[in-house]
Parts: sequence; C-alpha cells; structure tokens
Amino acid sequence: MSAQDRLTDALYGLGWGVVKKLPEPAAVRLGRTIADLAWKQRGKGVLRLESNYARVVPDASPERLAELSRAGMRSYLRYWMESFRLPAWSADRVKGGFDPKDLHYLTEGLAAGDGVILALPHLANWDLAGAWVTTKLKIPFTTVAERLRPETLYDRFVAYREGLGMEVLPHSGGSAFGTLARRLRDGGLVCLVADRDLSASGVEVDFFGATARMPAGPALLAQQTGALLLPVTLWYDESPIMRGRVHPPIEVPETGTRAEKTSVMTQALADVFASGIADHPEDWHMLQRLWLADLEPRPSDGAAA
Repeated sequence: MSAQDRLTDALYGLGWGVVKKLPEPAAVRLGRTIADLAWKQRGKGVLRLESNYARVVPDASPERLAELSRAGMRSYLRYWMESFRLPAWSADRVKGGFDPKDLHYLTEGLAAGDGVILALPHLANWDLAGAWVTTKLKIPFTTVAERLRPETLYDRFVAYREGLGMEVLPHSGGSAFGTLARRLRDGGLVCLVADRDLSASGVEVDFFGATARMPAGPALLAQQTGALLLPVTLWYDESPIMRGRVHPPIEVPETGTRAEKTSVMTQALADVFASGIADHPEDWHMLQRLWLADLEPRPSDGAAA
C-alpha cells in the first residue's frame, strides 16, 4: 500500500472513530468549517462541482455559481458528518432523520411480490435513506459498492453499510447483476445509485441539454425480472431531517429491442433525476466529471471528446 493510500485509509478511519463520538451540534459545526475551508482553497473537486452546477443552472452568474458550490460543499460535508455518525445513531434517531413522500409506491410494490428497484442520484445522503429503510420499515435490501483504493478503505465502507443492515456487493467482478436479479425474483428490494456510469459502457442520455452516460443496470434488471423500477430523489432543508420523494414507476416499453427499451427507461430515469437536481442543485454531490464533453479521452477514442 502506498503512503497516499495509507493516509487516505487513516483519515477515513479517524472520521469513523472520532466524529461519531462528537455531540451532534459539534459535528455539524466541524462539517461546515471543513466545507468552507475546502471551498476557499478552490481545489479540483470544488472546481468540478462548480462546473457541473454550471450545466444544471446555465444562466447562473459567476457569483451565483460560487454561492452554489459553497452550499454544495456544506451539503457534501453534512453527508460525511452524518455518515461517520450513523453507526452511533439510535434507532429512534435514524427513524426520525428521514421524511420521504409518496412511500406508497415502495410499500405497494413490495407487497405485490415482484421485487422493487430503487434508483437514486448522488443527492443528499443515500446511506441515511438506506438505514431508514432497514430500521424504520425493517426491510433488508441489496446494493452495489464501487471498488475503492486502498482495498482497506473499500472494506471499511462495506463493513459500515453492512452495519446499517445492507447487503453489499462489489461493483466489479461480474457476479453482482445475477445476485441482484435473484434478490428481485425473490420479491426483494435492490437500491442503486444510478446517475454516474462506472463501466464506461452505460447508456447515453440527454442530461441538462448535454450527453452523459448512466448505468443500464436498473432498466435491465426491471426488464429481466419484472421488478418495479422507482426513481428516488433526496434533499436537505434547514432542519436535521432529510427529505425525499419516491417517484412513480418507470414502465418497461411494450415494444422495441432490449437495447431500445433500456435506452428509453434510462432516459426516463435521467429526466426524474434532473428534476430533483434542478430543485436542489446544492445537494447534488457530483465532484467528478459526468458529461461526455468533460471526460478525459481514452486511448482508443482517438480525438479528444
């Protein structure tokens, strides 16, 4: 393990070991302080966040974009402070920490017995939403985690999410899709963060007027298993409670090839994600390149994108 990897792992370990012991007001203040310091330094992540916000709010002035990126960093650090503290939260604190609207789409879908896929963008705190599902609703679910470096950091995240009641599968390795399909055929719940393609072989969608790639998995799973595909959007307000909405199901088209159906369904997901992000852009934690025009060209691409 490199020195950088050891430092990264140590810092995350410090977060889970120390931040979760802080009183909640102190953790909130710490998160805001770190966010403001990071924002003032104008590092790569902040600049990328601001660039992404420029696509979401194309008529924003430079001053408005700066305000958005500052609010975005505060929201992002709220996510981290909550995540570091979640393992120490009481069941009542978890139950009271999330207030989703239109939950009936989820509960009725599970009651039908065909399985449900919840697809979310990187809005607010998806880990808190998951902990709420396992704690408040007492419904287990399966999700997929990106392989992180160092491996010890990935192990920390898996242990953290499993401690919140989730079954976590690695994104790489090729077996995740089959396991997810089996869970759905058994009438289970699958939750997937689905606004950023990690395979470079996702579905091209129009997203805020430009082309991006999003994963095909949610649409393919719905087609293959008959499970209900439900988009979910999340956001913060000024209270300690996270808000959210379960949106109406994305239907499988009656006609077309599998690829055509997947394209239509993924675009429909992207449209719902875009509406939620447009309503609460500061809670979209996308500090990476997303749109094809912003991605670094791969050697096989030839000319720059």
